[in-house]
Amino acid sequence: MNRLTGYITEIQSNEQISLVKVKAEDLIFTSIVLDTMETSDYLKIGNKCSIYFKETEVIISKDLTPDISIRNRIICFIKSIKHGQLLSQVNLKFANSEISSIITTSACKELNLQPDDHVLALIKTNEVSLSTND
Repeated sequence: MNRLTGYITEIQSNEQISLVKVKAEDLIFTSIVLDTMETSDYLKIGNKCSIYFKETEVIISKDLTPDISIRNRIICFIKSIKHGQLLSQVNLKFANSEISSIITTSACKELNLQPDDHVLALIKTNEVSLSTND
């Protein structure tokens, strides 16, 4: 599981759903939360929280500026790759943080991913979880 630490910078709510923006490093992550500021004490601007997302939910693109709907985008470089028969773990570094992505080995080879390549890591908003209980 990937984990980053950040601070809540914005909350937009409608009915019982909120889009919460969290700043980690110099990036803004967006998460869908099934709570609002009125129903949850931790949803306050300025609160520290952890950002979690699975390695299998990190999409890798060699196109650093794709025209797509995914909001959570991290420009990083490949630190290392561990190839397996079916899956490969791609370890990524940006600023002072590291995350991992698990993609198929065939995709890794088709993209010709190599250590030190600059890539874009993409995480869908609904795959990002927040926690203040760490």
